[in-house]
Amino acid sequence: MRLAGTALFDPLNSIIRRSALAAAALCTFAFVSGDRALANQANEAELPAKTIVTGDDEAPDKPGKKGASDKKSASREGSGKNSGGQAIVALVNDEPITGYEVQQRAAILGGGNIQQQAQANFKSIIKNPKTTERLKAILNEVVKANEGKSRDEIIAIFERRKKEFGMSLQKQAVESARASALPGVKKQALDELIDERLKAQEAKRMNVTIDDADVDRIVNGIAERNKMTIDQFKQQLGGSLDPMKGRVRAQLAFNEVIRRRYGAQITVTSRDVDRMVANASGGEDDVELQIQRIRIAMPAKLDQGGVAQRLQEAEAVRQKFDGCKSLPTIARGVAGAKFEDLGKRKAATINEPTRTMLLNASNNEILPPTVGEGGVELWAVCGRSAVTAEVSKRDEVEGQLKQKQFELMAKRHLKDLRQDAHIEYR
Repeated sequence: MRLAGTALFDPLNSIIRRSALAAAALCTFAFVSGDRALANQANEAELPAKTIVTGDDEAPDKPGKKGASDKKSASREGSGKNSGGQAIVALVNDEPITGYEVQQRAAILGGGNIQQQAQANFKSIIKNPKTTERLKAILNEVVKANEGKSRDEIIAIFERRKKEFGMSLQKQAVESARASALPGVKKQALDELIDERLKAQEAKRMNVTIDDADVDRIVNGIAERNKMTIDQFKQQLGGSLDPMKGRVRAQLAFNEVIRRRYGAQITVTSRDVDRMVANASGGEDDVELQIQRIRIAMPAKLDQGGVAQRLQEAEAVRQKFDGCKSLPTIARGVAGAKFEDLGKRKAATINEPTRTMLLNASNNEILPPTVGEGGVELWAVCGRSAVTAEVSKRDEVEGQLKQKQFELMAKRHLKDLRQDAHIEYR
């Protein structure tokens, strides 16, 4: 049966009217924000809470400026291009960074921005009346090219063409977003690649090597957390996993460098852990303090001189303090002084600012005198303990504190490497 184009146009017109929504439904933007993904998802490559190196490896001397090897000199004396014909944009201790590498890294770093901008671009394209006009033109082309076929066959052909059209719109939106986003992150990409070269060079100097299996584990984990297969992840990164693997490898190696050089310096005290646990939301009940207090009553006639005298007496008591066992005896020698052994108190039951001062104090430490409601007070910390059920939380907090120290030392060491390096921009 022969079907004229006009007979098909009206039934298919509803498809055209729904084209914007249909095309929008065709495309799902699934980009990877490389910078954030590696920072947040590759934390398993960072310092574990319980695996601090304790100084078994002797920290080597701070490196000086590196000289150029014959191989590096050869690359510098060349035509300024790498084997792939890409221009060299920087030399880090005579090791080149190419423009192609910068583009790859910029694509990774700009992933999140590209995703958001591409989605906005796509919505704008869909709303453009020209998009609907183009779909109408596609319908007419399909009808004219398939005269003699049934209506269902023509509709099926049109649906395929519409899907192809939707994919082309997605590609257009992505390319437009990438063109606008990448220039803004190229400097960041170059800076990161320079840091990466310095990390790798330092790791090589200290004979640090990283197994391929460890790198693959991290990269596979990033892909999984972004709900992609490794092949999909590879395509999102431009068809190669090498830039991401190089990034992960450099970070893992530099982590090991910091462990060897500074592991023995990373220490966390029980006081630091107590304070962080107590300051956490609802965490005050997790720490119990064993405390004592001496309270010296104010004179009947309260004046500035009387308060000053009581403060002097309290300071004299503090100077005599020699551990919590000495406090009852000292208190008996002061007129109007009352000693109290308050036993174990949860930090949450003590008012501020006394609570924070007690949490920051060491065991067998007495605080400076303060004026309270009942007179001048002297508080002493005689011990502390964590609620048994919260031991795991304390371990977690201890790991976080060590990680912060680790990151600070890594940042300082990288800064030193930059200062010592010969970096040439082209």
